Amino acid sequence: MIIKYKNQNNIINSELINSYEIDYIFSNKPINRFNNKPTIENIQSALENLKKKIKNISNCNLKKSAKQIVFSDGNQNSHLMIVGEGPGQKEDEIGKPFVGDAGKLLDKMLKAINIERKNIYITNVVNYRPPNNRKPEPAEITRYSEFLREHISIINPKILILMGSTAMEALFGNKIKITKERGLWKEVIINNKTFLCMITFHPAYLLRQPENKKYSWTDLKEIRKKIDQLNIIL
Repeated sequence: MIIKYKNQNNIINSELINSYEIDYIFSNKPINRFNNKPTIENIQSALENLKKKIKNISNCNLKKSAKQIVFSDGNQNSHLMIVGEGPGQKEDEIGKPFVGDAGKLLDKMLKAINIERKNIYITNVVNYRPPNNRKPEPAEITRYSEFLREHISIINPKILILMGSTAMEALFGNKIKITKERGLWKEVIINNKTFLCMITFHPAYLLRQPENKKYSWTDLKEIRKKIDQLNIIL
């Protein structure tokens, strides 16, 4: 028999407990018996270790041509995580994701649904600027997706927003089309944990194809609705 505790989604196998021949006393008064939520220090340490792993990558053309690593920005304790494609020229110079024209549009998109950028967490699939701002190649997406999955596990968001086809391909493969998948709530399993996510257009794409902003607005409203349904505080 499996007993589930909703507060932390912990699962205890009662048969295993009984095998230890230990008496357990349960009270109606809430007791924090289990706490799987990482501490701020643990999250920070895990992020620093991940950043070191990425910096130590060898034989990477992206790393060779970039000025510096662009790791992340925002609140590492946020329940909302955004994943973009990769750094552009401005991001490569400053060392933070989404600080160029696409970043300015992203800020406006977030404000349109009452979200301040400082309250969310942002990263990219690849952490080094592709030469001439080209799209990351399939092999590069595959290679960096390993780090992205670890990144997501560390932040442990309740909602994951994948912006653009590169972010979509990193977690769902290249057999699907963003035009058909955007705006739909999907689930992705990473390290035996299920994450709720939505695929939507990248702000850089919207700058090139402004006629598609109406679809992104629909996606944003769905995201806001889900945030409210889950009682997420940002």
